[in-house]
Amino acid sequence: MKILIADDDPVALLYLENALEDEGYEVITAIDGKSACDILLHADAPMLAIIDWMMPEMDGVAVCRAVREKVRDHYIYLIMLTSKKETQFTVEAIDAGADAFMSKPYSIEELQVRIRAGKRISELEQELRLKASHDSLTGLYNRGAIVDILRKAMARHERNAYPVSIIFADVDHFKRTNDNYGHPAGDAVLREVARRTTHVLRPYDSFGRYGGEELLIVLPDCGAKGALAVAERVRAAIADQPVMTNFGDISTSLSLGVAVADGDTSLHFDDLIQMADSAMYQAKDNGRNRVVSANANLFN
Repeated sequence: MKILIADDDPVALLYLENALEDEGYEVITAIDGKSACDILLHADAPMLAIIDWMMPEMDGVAVCRAVREKVRDHYIYLIMLTSKKETQFTVEAIDAGADAFMSKPYSIEELQVRIRAGKRISELEQELRLKASHDSLTGLYNRGAIVDILRKAMARHERNAYPVSIIFADVDHFKRTNDNYGHPAGDAVLREVARRTTHVLRPYDSFGRYGGEELLIVLPDCGAKGALAVAERVRAAIADQPVMTNFGDISTSLSLGVAVADGDTSLHFDDLIQMADSAMYQAKDNGRNRVVSANANLFN
């Protein structure tokens, strides 16, 4: 686990850094409040921070307030260190967002107990967030999460005119799979479809289970040509080999609809979903296992 230590006292900083590294933690250090705040506001910020109260640029209280105001998508456990001992300072630190308050000089053993408690709390919070935003069967984003990702991508598109494309996909003859092989086999098919599709997407694409056997892929900064190429890769990844399950090998394919919001297009995210959904149904009507663009002729 990564831990940030922020302290402008180099001796205290080095002592704590060595103690935590001896315990197996990956330690990041900062010598002023602004540097600490910048680290904690970064996307890959540590899940726990030990912050001295008195620092140049920003004090520890200001750092705590900034983190609580600006970090919304994950939780950072904050431990405040200070030579202040009066109750009023404890109250001020907790009100600012600190999770724990320790007066100097502190016991390293007690601090390690606080760190272990913070680690458990942060891991539990991450687990709860994962359950709230991901589908339990496939591990993909759930409907609410993937639609929210699309909504944010469309807001960025409206501000900067960056293209946004989506792929709406449906597993062909999925009811037949469930009827012939059983629902556990259908679950295995969905998991394998999710795995293969994820493997051929770009690292910055987002993939979710929209509902049942329907899947939604959000492709930021991707125009029509790129979106059709991605959709074709997904189609081939599923159709080229049957899905091997404990219930037999099951031939599987997808029908995929592509819709694009480019620089000249002003669309609500619901409109984009509807366009891709209609294109997907056209792919079904045209024989399945194919890609159709919402604004073009049959692609495959």
